[in-house]
Amino acid sequence: MNISLGTDHGGVDLREKVATYLKEGGHTVLDHGAFNEDSVDYPDYAKLVCDDITEGRAEYGLLICKSGIGMSISANKAPGIRAALVAFDEDAAMTRKHNNSNVLVLPGKHTTDQQAYDRIKDFISTEFEGGRHARRVDKMEVHGETCC
Repeated sequence: MNISLGTDHGGVDLREKVATYLKEGGHTVLDHGAFNEDSVDYPDYAKLVCDDITEGRAEYGLLICKSGIGMSISANKAPGIRAALVAFDEDAAMTRKHNNSNVLVLPGKHTTDQQAYDRIKDFISTEFEGGRHARRVDKMEVHGETCC
């Protein structure tokens, strides 16, 4: 599976660890950095990851910033992207089941390495349930554009 990965300077340490975790799990990682702690603009990295998904290079995206909030807001501006900021373990699977999310956002400041691994595993291994949830997800999209 191809997974696109991006962080700002606040997620560099965790990015390195999850990139290794994903590669060891047999995934191809499209790693956009950031590769050091020099200040960068998180919307630039969110766009790179979202472009990988919307252009078919990656099935899922993973974004990390200090709080996860800025990355979430930025990613959700892209048509067809459903980014979920996940701060609790059970929410990683839930957002896939009920929201068909395609981008997982982690708050680097509040996520341990093991929590990141567990949430990523749950996110990429959980299928969308469809049914009544599909109707709700469809309402988030209007003619291929974001509804709101």
